[in-house]
Amino acid sequence: MPVCPNCKYEYVEGITICPDCNTLLVDASELKKYPDLSEEDWVLVYTTFNTIDAEMLKENLESADIAASILSQKDSSFPAPGDLSTIKLFVKKQDVSSALEFIQTVKRNPPEEN
Repeated sequence: MPVCPNCKYEYVEGITICPDCNTLLVDASELKKYPDLSEEDWVLVYTTFNTIDAEMLKENLESADIAASILSQKDSSFPAPGDLSTIKLFVKKQDVSSALEFIQTVKRNPPEEN
């Protein structure tokens, strides 16, 4: 369930920005892991249109002890074919250089298919 790290209010799935303070919402489990969490602590390091790509990078970053959070912005109000969603991957400020290096390495050396 999404939670505002500033207001601590919980929102229904699908809401991504707190309507009271315009802060990026995080998963409740993220808030419990990082009680001092605030919007200023997170930096955008990767943007994609593919949810699976973002989820895999998040899992890989977390396996390297780099905290990561995903913001998915889906626009279903625009009448056009295709997926108009933008998925953003955020990491904590102190992990930006490590995360960018990690992402570049992963993107440069994709896993081999069997």
